[in-house]
Amino acid sequence: MTSISYVQQQHITRLCVRCGLLLMQYGAESAVVVDLSKRLGLALGMDSVECSLNFNALTLTTICDERCITTTRDTINQSINVNLLVQIQQIVNRTEAVTDNNNNKLKSELTDRTTLAFDALDKTVYPTWLVGVFVGASCAAFAYLNGGSWSITGVTFIAGMVAMFTRIYLSKHHFNPFIAVIVTAFIASLIGATTYYFDIGNNADIAVASSVLLLVPSFPLINSFSDILKGYVNIGIGRAVFTYMLTLSACVGIVMALVLLRIQHWGF
Repeated sequence: MTSISYVQQQHITRLCVRCGLLLMQYGAESAVVVDLSKRLGLALGMDSVECSLNFNALTLTTICDERCITTTRDTINQSINVNLLVQIQQIVNRTEAVTDNNNNKLKSELTDRTTLAFDALDKTVYPTWLVGVFVGASCAAFAYLNGGSWSITGVTFIAGMVAMFTRIYLSKHHFNPFIAVIVTAFIASLIGATTYYFDIGNNADIAVASSVLLLVPSFPLINSFSDILKGYVNIGIGRAVFTYMLTLSACVGIVMALVLLRIQHWGF
């Protein structure tokens, strides 16, 4: 007789795959996704947990008393949320802290408490206006540090802020991420390139270059290199291609703006 029923193992399997999906969707690297999903299953009484990742899917198998349950889930890319990743890690740590794993009733109660903890995850994000203001400020600071005058810094601030508002709006309305980046880069470059037409500041190139700083996919690119180095080559290559396509989309948006404004020479 098994110590854990089939229904309870199903519940644990769904909980483990839910953990992995949330980690993938909000920007965790593959090693963290696999590690936390396995640790959660083992802490809830499974004999073994196997996890396989693809760029847009997760397959997870739990094994208990030679009985296997396998499930596959599709993933949906969300914005990066490190706070959420930390909360999930804390839930797994609290689950592992329960030392008595031989009590079947305790396992069931622990599974229910862990499920409630996942239901209570704090997914709140900063207000849109605050994100836009700080992104604009970061672009403006980059322009100033690269020798831009105060007028160039001001134009860059407006361009970066408006571009971030645009990107958030398009993301909320589920536009294709590449289309969203093209439109965002186009608007940012269009506003930044007004420094050419109105002869604002000491170097108009700085405003155009700094206004699209928010489109640099640094976090996904780091994750892709980390995945490849840690042996998750398939998903690492997928993430790398995704980041390169985002970079290409940003270049397309910039070129469209410069062509529209008939700016034939640009660059430092």
